[in-house]
Amino acid sequence: MKPREPSPIDRAALTADYLRVRAASEAICAPLETEDYQVQSILETSPPKWHLAHVSWFFETFVLKPYAPGYRPFHPLFERIFNSYYESVGPFHPRADRHVLARPTVAEVYRYRHAVDAAMRELLATCPESDWSTAAARTTLGLHHEAQHQELLHMDIKANFAACPLQPAYRERPEPERSGAAPALRWIERPGGVVEMGYSGDGFAFDNEMPRHRMLLEAHRLASRLVTNGEYLEFIEAGGYRDPRWWLSDGWAAIKSRGWSAPLYWAQGDRGWSEMTLAGPHALDPALPVAHVSFYEADAYARFRGVRLPREAELEAVLDNLPVAGNFAETGRLHPDRARDDTDGQWYGDLWEWTQSPYTPYPGFRPAPGALGEYNGKFMANQLVLRGGACVTPRWHMRPSYRNFFYPHDRWPFTGVRLAGDAA
Repeated sequence: MKPREPSPIDRAALTADYLRVRAASEAICAPLETEDYQVQSILETSPPKWHLAHVSWFFETFVLKPYAPGYRPFHPLFERIFNSYYESVGPFHPRADRHVLARPTVAEVYRYRHAVDAAMRELLATCPESDWSTAAARTTLGLHHEAQHQELLHMDIKANFAACPLQPAYRERPEPERSGAAPALRWIERPGGVVEMGYSGDGFAFDNEMPRHRMLLEAHRLASRLVTNGEYLEFIEAGGYRDPRWWLSDGWAAIKSRGWSAPLYWAQGDRGWSEMTLAGPHALDPALPVAHVSFYEADAYARFRGVRLPREAELEAVLDNLPVAGNFAETGRLHPDRARDDTDGQWYGDLWEWTQSPYTPYPGFRPAPGALGEYNGKFMANQLVLRGGACVTPRWHMRPSYRNFFYPHDRWPFTGVRLAGDAA
């Protein structure tokens, strides 16, 4: 069945979507042991237990408290413990110390979720028409917020399992890897001109996707597929991590200070290179897209090949004319497919694609008033935009205008590389 975007109008549809999304988060955590819920292996990640509670806090704080008369918070301290970064809501527990929250227990976190779910079901059924539009819009935002945390759960679980010397498998792959070499990389010539970008539909979009506006594109070219492990290995074997010619100054400083010599989760042993996956360590497949590289690494590789990374407007101009289809979380593979350049070209799904575009506001952008204005706007500095989604992104959550963003040194997300260049 084709998933659909939650509707802020139909009560029954929104309730069904709410229950579906909430159940999906718990299904992601079902393979975990109790001990796994507590681990935070790097500063950027959060313990799975915290993710499950935080998204419940979001509904409790922004929907139930203002719109459910008489609602009493599940626990008076949860507002501080599970607040992520909303300064206008109040103080919050330091991100770096989320792993020390041995309490509440996993069982209590699930009781918290189920209590919030019961209150939300009642609210969605009984909310007066005078409040429905705003309450439904906030609920819809909460569902897309939880979808983001479902993606983060997969990313963080992988980081946690990779940090464990036993390197356990989160779950086995549901199907074998495709065999054969990746197709030869082709260049797709794209015309220049004035294009429109940004969201303009009637459904949901984050505020950072708006307003729709015009951009002038110069003629350019885009690679027909993602960069493969085998191609990136050529960069490594050519001394790419030892040659400052290919690196931005900050990138060169990052690889020197952090000791990078290959993508995250790669390891070299007696039998060659291997790669940690959510199914445990596997021999490196040269035909698969290279994953878990920082912007600095993606940019250095592009320079090594004599080209560049795409601009976000260049990618959106392609995405806007394609169906949102590909290897998303709903496929259950949780790993990128073999690099290909068929009809979909992996423009959607598989791996988030780095762009060279800074994450800044669109012309005319205004953050929402109040605490929800902190959702995106205050992060619009020092980060880069990524496009297209990944194999751990829920497909129903994706749009052509979706702007993801990470810091240039981040490697734990499911990030990949598509090359671009000026017109030939």
